[in-house]
Amino acid sequence: MGDACFSTQLIDGDGVFNVSGLENFMKDVRLGECGLSYAVVSIMGPQSSGKSTLLNHLFGTNFREMDAFRGRSQTTKGIWLAKAQNIEPCTLVMDLEGTDGRERGEDDTAFEKQSALFALAVSDIVLINMWCHDIGREQAANKPLLKTVFQVMMRLFSPRKTTLLFVIRDKSRTPLENLEPILREDIQKIWDAVPKPHAHKETPLSEFFDVQVVALSSYEEKEELFKQQVSDLRDRFQHSIAPGGLAGDRRGVVPASGFSFSSQQFWKVIKENKDLDLPAHKVMVATVRCEEIGNEKLASFTADEEWQQFEEAVQHDFVPGFGKKLSSLLDRCLSEYDMEAIYFDEGVRSSKRQQLESKLLQLVNPAYQSLLGHLRTRTLEAFKESFDKALEKEGFAVAACNCTQTFLEKFDKGSEDAAIQQVNWDTSKVKDKLRRDIEAHVASVRATKLSELCAKYEAQLTKALAEPVESLLDSASEDTWPAIRKLLQRETKTAVSGLESAVSAFELDEAIEKELLAKLEKHGRSVVESKAKEEAGRVLIRMKDRFSTLFSRDADSMPRVWTGKEDIKAITKTARSASMKLLSTMAAIRLEEDGDNIENTLSVALVDTSKPGTTDRSIQLSDPLASSSWERVAEEKTLITPVQCKNLWRQFKAETEYTVTQAIAAQEANKRNNNWLPPPWALAAMAILGFNEFMTLLRNPLYLFAIFVIYLVGKAFWVQSEIGREFQHGFLPAILSLSTKFVPTVMNILKRLADAGQEPAAAPERQRELELQPKSTRNGSSYSNVTSAGSSSVTTSEIGPEYSSPVAQ
Repeated sequence: MGDACFSTQLIDGDGVFNVSGLENFMKDVRLGECGLSYAVVSIMGPQSSGKSTLLNHLFGTNFREMDAFRGRSQTTKGIWLAKAQNIEPCTLVMDLEGTDGRERGEDDTAFEKQSALFALAVSDIVLINMWCHDIGREQAANKPLLKTVFQVMMRLFSPRKTTLLFVIRDKSRTPLENLEPILREDIQKIWDAVPKPHAHKETPLSEFFDVQVVALSSYEEKEELFKQQVSDLRDRFQHSIAPGGLAGDRRGVVPASGFSFSSQQFWKVIKENKDLDLPAHKVMVATVRCEEIGNEKLASFTADEEWQQFEEAVQHDFVPGFGKKLSSLLDRCLSEYDMEAIYFDEGVRSSKRQQLESKLLQLVNPAYQSLLGHLRTRTLEAFKESFDKALEKEGFAVAACNCTQTFLEKFDKGSEDAAIQQVNWDTSKVKDKLRRDIEAHVASVRATKLSELCAKYEAQLTKALAEPVESLLDSASEDTWPAIRKLLQRETKTAVSGLESAVSAFELDEAIEKELLAKLEKHGRSVVESKAKEEAGRVLIRMKDRFSTLFSRDADSMPRVWTGKEDIKAITKTARSASMKLLSTMAAIRLEEDGDNIENTLSVALVDTSKPGTTDRSIQLSDPLASSSWERVAEEKTLITPVQCKNLWRQFKAETEYTVTQAIAAQEANKRNNNWLPPPWALAAMAILGFNEFMTLLRNPLYLFAIFVIYLVGKAFWVQSEIGREFQHGFLPAILSLSTKFVPTVMNILKRLADAGQEPAAAPERQRELELQPKSTRNGSSYSNVTSAGSSSVTTSEIGPEYSSPVAQ
């Protein structure tokens, strides 16, 4: 029985509250699970009046009882607590220290009042143990006790109605019906005599107490009857808290889980000799206990393995069904709180529940935000992939609009899936960030696509302009820049039209579209300008090439042969004029139809020599090229300044002067080489002075034959020795070369003549042709080689044909 009732000293004789003992007691009896379904019964009475004995028989407790053989003395010290056996609902029994004990003395009534007030504060039923023989007596032992009870009752602010069960011990033969009126009359007198607050001056006893009376026979004399009566009384304690039960009023009951804290606070206030405000105490207990329950549930939720796994999973990736799962965990935690705190003050309970809910939501908010972050990232990545595919089928603007709307709706659905039932968190900021990310990606793709389109059409325009512009600038005529302008306008219009059609799918702002088209037009101009600047850097080479082409080739583009009949001065002037036109063309960019006088200025300053009488000083003073800019030409359009043109022309003339000199020398040499016959006067003198010798030859045919033979031998020597070719290298080298060839050539001729004399007479003529044929052929091929070799230079190419003409004749 002792183990089942778990008796514990709650407050010792010195007034020290046994906190740990009460906590252990509550765990042992599992009081926290009872909620409001429990009752507290306490007993007061004089010392050694059998209080502990009554409780032990009535509730099956094991409080220490007085040993009658050792005399009457104090048995119970302080306040003890135990659990009633086989009583429903759970009933706690408090055994208070007896009053009027000699151990504390006559004047030490402080603990008596404190324990009485404590019992009234925590108990539903208070047993007043009294002797039957004290009823009706003025100096009865129970009167001070009743005064104490009524006095301390006034210190309870807004008290609940407590049941006072007077237990009359050692009942005599007087019937209870006769004893009870007397007792009630005595109680009323004591109540009326007790000082009361002004508010309760007229308050009847029934407002504070439900007074009931029961009588028990003597335990020592009529033990069996006593036990029977106790058993009947025990039945009245079954379901004492039910409507109409013995406990009666339950307005100030503290939930069982808060009993320990409530009792501690009661005793603390009582020890401080303060009045007890039961409603405020109830709120205070509810506040502390509900907060404790909330903290316990928060700690339990934090340590929950399912939540920890859930939280860790959310940190790494999106978790489908997040809202539903987390709402379930939160609802379970809050439900557990509601179950434990259901019996506490509703206002306090609701307030602490809101605090717990707020803490829980604060705890899970990082996971929720992390989930939204994963959802935003996944949605953005899916958008990018879908957008790239959509661009293959739809226009840019349509694809961007459709994909943006679709994936924002998907984000909304994902947000709904992640939503927690307990709170309506705003996801607009995350959605706005997603929208900004999508717009940034769309803008990036748009910029890339537009850049690719612009680069494509710029490349096309560059290809369409670069080579034609280079060719036109190379030709350098009066129509060069008009042709370039026409080409630029045509190709730019084509490219702009293509780009305008291509960007229409982007639905750009009009200003942006105009800017792109203007940029393309500007690019076309920049290509022309760049090519013009490039060609301007090579203008000297171009001028020399043009001069060389016009000077060294005739109208049919054939290499020019300087025979002596050409007007080198006129040819030179024509070639230089063409080169000057090239220079004037390359001097400035003329993409607008603004007139300029660059060509006239250069012509007057560089080519026109119609003023031979101009002195050097006057030329210096009126030099139109002594300037760093052209008239009516902007500085940014100038490619070659006047001063640079003058320097280039000077360099050009210096580098082409040698070609002209070589041509003149070749012409003079050609004239000398083609003049084989003596002068006419020499021929006339030879005819007059040689008339006699001529007549002698006519008179003597033998001389003619000898001369004919000598002619044949000389002809053969001429052909075999290639005398004409040798003299092309100069007179002295020819003499030296012929001197070495003379003897072998003569021996060869004589040998051939000897061989020819041995053949039949009918073949001399044929033999002679066979001998001369190879020589003539070889001589012709040699001459052709000389001619072809000589064509590589201006001078030798022009001399060669002149030398070959006498041989051909």
